Amino acid sequence: MAPTPPTDAELNTLIRARLASLGIDLDQLPPGTTADPETGSPGRDSVLASLRSFVRGTVAELAAYQLPAPAGTDPALAKALSQQAAPMLYPSISTEWRR
Repeated sequence: MAPTPPTDAELNTLIRARLASLGIDLDQLPPGTTADPETGSPGRDSVLASLRSFVRGTVAELAAYQLPAPAGTDPALAKALSQQAAPMLYPSISTEWRR
């Protein structure tokens, strides 16, 4: 059974919690969708709608991204290879730190 996508209310809770952990309070924005005429700050509802759209689309695409494996790689190994660290310009520095 496929998982059900989160509702707007669930996403709002996730977004508010994540922003609160970073010290951002959306309640400082003006309520509704209209921008504040004095400061130009967007309305709280329009910010939440934009962030919900971002979470529904972009986050899933970023989470599913895998670095390409070399041509001819066994598909069973491709995922593991995509998790390897990127090559370093000066690997001796990193090697010395791990001793």
